Amino acid sequence: MALSPFDLSGKLALITGGGTGLGLGIAEAFIQAGARVVITGRREEVLQQACKQLGPEASCQVNDVADLESIPGMVQTVEQKHGPLDILVNNAGINLKKHTFEVTDAEFQAIIQTNLNGLFALTREVSKSMAKRQSGSIIMITSMAALYGLPLVSAYSASKSAVLGMTRVLASDLSPQGIRVNAIAPGFIQSPMLLKALETDPERKQKVLGRTPLGGFGQPSDIGLAAVFLASDAARFITGINLPVDGGNSIGF
Repeated sequence: MALSPFDLSGKLALITGGGTGLGLGIAEAFIQAGARVVITGRREEVLQQACKQLGPEASCQVNDVADLESIPGMVQTVEQKHGPLDILVNNAGINLKKHTFEVTDAEFQAIIQTNLNGLFALTREVSKSMAKRQSGSIIMITSMAALYGLPLVSAYSASKSAVLGMTRVLASDLSPQGIRVNAIAPGFIQSPMLLKALETDPERKQKVLGRTPLGGFGQPSDIGLAAVFLASDAARFITGINLPVDGGNSIGF
């Protein structure tokens, strides 16, 4: 019997920011689909706790994607310890919620360094390795902030809009090498941080729910399952897209 086209057995995935939130949800979904995962992040304790939760198919590597000089060595270490990477999920990111007048140059640059510069440097290094095998899947995590003008997140929106544009260019550059590049734009996904933010702003909460046709908030597993699809052979003829997983928020009225 043929394996399901959604099956990721035998695949190795690197997931940045994999210790919590969306990254952890993606790691869980990948393992359920048969993959092994290596999660990265800045906090060793958080990563180790996540690995315990994920089980024996998960490993961790402490790394700050904003430290560009560390990235080639990190990729080399991961592949030496665990084997060639089949999948990269660029999930790590930081946000800043401030009015445009109050955002300093240093704050703006910090967002760009992590969300854009680090993402590009890691993608470049991993794709060099994938190109030798003429195979790979790279998934970017973009945002609703790349699709429309959310207030108070100018730096974050700039970074995610750039990632969206870069996804298309990288798909053009890398797909001839057998490397598919796609993005997922999460909607409002349930997390302690989101719930806390909306509890203090009931008007915004109602606005979010009111323009989400499916109602409610998404779960990290919803992003994880979309990532499994894009990483799998089921999406073998898909490259360069940005898939909103948002309950219809981006088309809601």
